[in-house]
Amino acid sequence: MTRFTSSRVSGMPESVFLQMDAAKKEARSKGLPLIDLSIGASDLPPPQVALQALSDAVWDPSTYGYCLRSGFTPFLEAVSDWHQRRMGLALDPHSHLLPLIGSQEGFGHLLLAVTNPGDLILLPDPGYPSYLGAVSIAGLDTHLVPLLEEQGFLPDLQSLPEDVASRAKVLVLSYPNNPTAGVATPEFMQQAVNFCLQHDILLIHDFPYVDMVFGAYEAPSVLNARGALDCAVELYSISKSFHMGGFRLGWAAGNPEAIAALEKLKSAIDFNQYVGIQRAGMAALGLPREHTRQDARRLMERRDALCQALQDTGWDISVPQASMYVWAKIPASIPSFEFALGLARETGVAVAPGLAFGTRGEGHVRFALVREPEVLQEAAHKISAYLKQRSAVSHQRSAQR
Repeated sequence: MTRFTSSRVSGMPESVFLQMDAAKKEARSKGLPLIDLSIGASDLPPPQVALQALSDAVWDPSTYGYCLRSGFTPFLEAVSDWHQRRMGLALDPHSHLLPLIGSQEGFGHLLLAVTNPGDLILLPDPGYPSYLGAVSIAGLDTHLVPLLEEQGFLPDLQSLPEDVASRAKVLVLSYPNNPTAGVATPEFMQQAVNFCLQHDILLIHDFPYVDMVFGAYEAPSVLNARGALDCAVELYSISKSFHMGGFRLGWAAGNPEAIAALEKLKSAIDFNQYVGIQRAGMAALGLPREHTRQDARRLMERRDALCQALQDTGWDISVPQASMYVWAKIPASIPSFEFALGLARETGVAVAPGLAFGTRGEGHVRFALVREPEVLQEAAHKISAYLKQRSAVSHQRSAQR
């Protein structure tokens, strides 16, 4: 630890995506066209009604001040209406809901609000990398819970040792899952709630991909499970559903005690999101369901194009039912970081290495469905050529020994 760096920050894992950024920069310096599938930043446009609401708000002087509870109540009322229409949930805007400056901010602050240093948290492996940074800042001990393909990337909570379950304070879930694209059922959500009620654990369900579902599949809210309001908080975002990542707006829903603790903590840190951005979110939430359904169909076309192109070139792909990702095992004995860095430098195709998401992600890569089908097909062909070239070089070196 240096003079002006805390042990909290020193303990945070390094961002593996910084290395990917360097590889992408090298590809650009060679004049290679970049196909960046490494980050889940949607390339689709936000709804026009949301942009218009923000534009109108900019010229409304009443939006210029700090935003305390009276300022964000209309947004929470719109969120409550959305939950009622979408999931049949009657949530009180004053006790069950709280606005967030993005669900990632909400997750980090929620851990600070509901845990003490040294508490135990149950984290999925593989899982979203920012969880680890938030856990480090909160000073928590971690027990990694495997997400295995043969179990549908669902954790086997009943197999956790009793001493771990009895000590745990928080369980983190996220379905549709990042990075694996695994999905959950209402029955699994009920099992998770029962487990948390039995062991007095707060269940945090990170739920940004609620609308990115394909075909007849519907992503279940954990709050629809019996007893969920006694032990669960669900985190939402407009970043994915409405392609508004830069707007940084979301909300927490669930257990009133945890919501109150989070609001108290946030009152010392921020004054909430700009009212104009909240109005943009309200406009988006008021759109008919067909709007997000249409966007999901576009993602499904991309999924099909990428999966088919990869399968045609020798990849063993499980076609996902939801999310904006395809999770795939590399069809060669190459460490995921080595594969991703080399691929980006030599071809301009950037993917996320599986190891970035945890030790159980090794040997895999994550593709983000953020380009049109023909570009995804082009990426698959470049990947195939890269693997063939790498294999040829390896065989040549072996022959020379």
